[in-house]
Amino acid sequence: MSDKAQPKGSDSVVVIGLGRFGANVAEALVQLGHDVLAIDSDADTVQSLSGTLPHVVQADATDAETLKQLGVGDFAHAVVSIGQNLETSVLTVLNLSQMGMKNIWAKANNPPHGRIAERLGAHHVVYPEADMGERVAHLVTGKMIDFIEFDDGFAIAKTRAPRETLGKTLADSAVRQRHSVTVVGIKRRHQDFIYAKADTVVQAGDLLIVAGATREVERFAARV
Repeated sequence: MSDKAQPKGSDSVVVIGLGRFGANVAEALVQLGHDVLAIDSDADTVQSLSGTLPHVVQADATDAETLKQLGVGDFAHAVVSIGQNLETSVLTVLNLSQMGMKNIWAKANNPPHGRIAERLGAHHVVYPEADMGERVAHLVTGKMIDFIEFDDGFAIAKTRAPRETLGKTLADSAVRQRHSVTVVGIKRRHQDFIYAKADTVVQAGDLLIVAGATREVERFAARV
């Protein structure tokens, strides 16, 4: 099976390696509304995911020319989820780096693997034992700086302040009333954490710590 997605803007993501972790990331990204191109070298894996992923391709990611033909260089973000074969993983990271990919996330099985991936161009390294696929999916496109979901459908996230909140107090922007999330606090560059109050004014560059139902937190972060 072959396909070529047409990415749209800064939310497009290519996911390479569709084992349990990679498939989890790709499916979560699709559910969040991102343009996703999923790639794996195994035909059976690609076929099994064709019903849940709109653009899934069987291809060898260690072949730079193949990646170019698929238009991978047009995507804004990449997740390399190849953990079992170190050589394949690092060669894929190297190819993406040489193509000029600005935001590469690499799955690593251990710290040495992670250090190699970083030296070859990975901007972020994740370890599946500590980072669940859904959490990584929320972080890849940069709308959320951190994300934690609890079992009861409640989530806390650190996200950039949406434009609609800038220069206003939290009371004036009415985040809780309009978006059903609570701003718990604000992290401002070179300053200590600020506990949010009704008269707290949000400034450009602020990071908001928000809490609420998972879906509402996701929607609020998407407004950035």
